[in-house]
Amino acid sequence: MTDASRIDAMVPTLRHLLDEGCAVVVASHLGRPKGKPTPALSLAPVARALAQRLGRAVPLAAGVTGPAVRAQVAALSPGHVLLLENLRFDPREEADDPVFAAELAEGLDLLVDDAFGAVHRAHASVHALARALPSVAGLLVEREVAALARLTAAEAPFVVVLGGAKVADKLAMLDALAGRADRLVVGGGMANTFLMAGGARLGRSLVEPDRVDDARRLADRLGDRLVLPVDLVVGSAPDDGDPRVVPTDAVGADAMALDIGPKSRERFAAALAGARTVFWNGPMGMFERAPYRAGTDAVARAVAGLSAAFTVVGGGDSVAALNQAGLADRIDHVSTGGGASLEFVEGRELPGLTVLGYRAAVAA
Repeated sequence: MTDASRIDAMVPTLRHLLDEGCAVVVASHLGRPKGKPTPALSLAPVARALAQRLGRAVPLAAGVTGPAVRAQVAALSPGHVLLLENLRFDPREEADDPVFAAELAEGLDLLVDDAFGAVHRAHASVHALARALPSVAGLLVEREVAALARLTAAEAPFVVVLGGAKVADKLAMLDALAGRADRLVVGGGMANTFLMAGGARLGRSLVEPDRVDDARRLADRLGDRLVLPVDLVVGSAPDDGDPRVVPTDAVGADAMALDIGPKSRERFAAALAGARTVFWNGPMGMFERAPYRAGTDAVARAVAGLSAAFTVVGGGDSVAALNQAGLADRIDHVSTGGGASLEFVEGRELPGLTVLGYRAAVAA
């Protein structure tokens, strides 16, 4: 386990339930086991992490559903916790199967959904189960909705920083924010497609030729509100330990962009200066490798230094970068939702929130 932020974020809800005398069955998923038990994706490490944080035993159930699991649930006494095995070991989870949800609900009185990172999924534990049991949002989900709702009516200047690998992953987000953001700062691999749309040749960098027209359309719509890199840190491969800084129009045929350069870091910090609301999602490059970390670290410092702004950071990589830089405590809200936070800010209806009755709250 490289980052336990999501576990830490939901511990207050668990502690509250246990302090109130509840017997708690915890359910979650990990990875993409494609509906089959996969030992490498067992939730055993999560059980150990929860036990450490709660100061009590957290046994891992014998499976997801079935007689053995029902017996473990029935034997659970107030103040005790049981963690089900990875929900995605059963193919019915991702199919939003109501029969599977009914099996999960056996022996339970109430669903408390604290998995904000999954509320954009119409999966059984998120959606069908909330129809099978009386259901409420957990403390984390309440905090997430309250914080992200502030972005839907953001105080200006509203600056959005987007990174990560692909434009395609965030095209809806870009479209939604094009009319609302005062500045849209784009880095990481997704910036390469915008640079290609402007005529740059980017060697072996990650680009999406099929999204160049979309990038050009968005660039025309945004005009000078779109802030792109002006220099890049390049290498021959991600494990190249000899990075070079080049202008965006001088990436060699055998090179690939792996981070934003020093001038771009200054440009991005200047775009953030004076912001009253900031949303950041996605790293500026391959920050997992030390030679290509400086751009993401620079954005983290710039966002963390905005004491007068309301700042929100979402997405696993961005949160990991904040934690790596020791700056998470200087951000107003660190979201546990990657795709969920993006879709919320886009204004999409999220199945896991709608089923809890949050439709009106989101619209407001």
